[in-house]
Amino acid sequence: MISGKLRREVPLYLMLVPGLTIILIYCYVPMAGIGIAFQHFIPAKGFFSSEWAGMDNFEYIVKLPDTFRVLWNTVIIAVMKMILGLIVPLVVALLLNEVTRSGFKRSVQTMIYLPHFLSWVILGGILVDILSPSEGIVNGIVTAFGGKPVFFLADNSWFRFIIVVTDIWKEFGFGTIVFFAALTGINPTLYEAAAIDGASRWKMTWNVTIPGIVPIIILLATLSLGNVLNAGFDQIFNLYSPIVYETGDILDTMIYRIGLVDAQYSLATAIGLFKSVVSFVLISVSYWLAYRFANYRIF
Repeated sequence: MISGKLRREVPLYLMLVPGLTIILIYCYVPMAGIGIAFQHFIPAKGFFSSEWAGMDNFEYIVKLPDTFRVLWNTVIIAVMKMILGLIVPLVVALLLNEVTRSGFKRSVQTMIYLPHFLSWVILGGILVDILSPSEGIVNGIVTAFGGKPVFFLADNSWFRFIIVVTDIWKEFGFGTIVFFAALTGINPTLYEAAAIDGASRWKMTWNVTIPGIVPIIILLATLSLGNVLNAGFDQIFNLYSPIVYETGDILDTMIYRIGLVDAQYSLATAIGLFKSVVSFVLISVSYWLAYRFANYRIF
């Protein structure tokens, strides 16, 4: 006999079936192709008839002159996004938390959250127009003040900065909502006690608000470690060009070119496998740190 509690939870488990099916088909079934990383894979021969190469593909990747440059670009862009992606939403949430007019607060929240719903295909086209050296709004302002037009998306000194700033602009609204949810969990009596003691708004923020959301800050910071090798393929693919490969080329774009453009499937799979293994280790470490410092656990 099915217990009453389990009977009530059956609909919830059934709701998981479509999502689990999609994950199984698109995430786990393709893992059977990992063996291509250890082969000289030829599509005409297929997976079972292609010659095995052992670790040759990995050795070849290490010897490529661009591998470590691409790895460095991936790490530096991802780390910059992680740091600013934590600081900016936190600061904005703290500032909006001090606003007393609910209508203004809701309006600002809606405005900063809207870019999160736009794909990088759309935003990429918008940014190309805005940053255009001839007709872009930004360069129009620069020239109006006597400066020279800047090729933001074709200049290695600017490209990485543009990538990080635009990503933060797109996603900080979502992070702000997470911190707002944490702020609502702070006991209001703590603010009342601080006000009775004569604390200013700054003192309340520093001694009540921030300590109250420290667990969430630690949790988000540790969980973000799993994204060290995810610098944002969609964004960079829609904005970069061969001119800025020096500072903008990342592992995902390198895999795309080697695998889909150059049809070197074994090499692309080897790079992807390397990235997956490192990401798995980092995610495992991040969850351990989240449990250690924020008492967060999945099960």
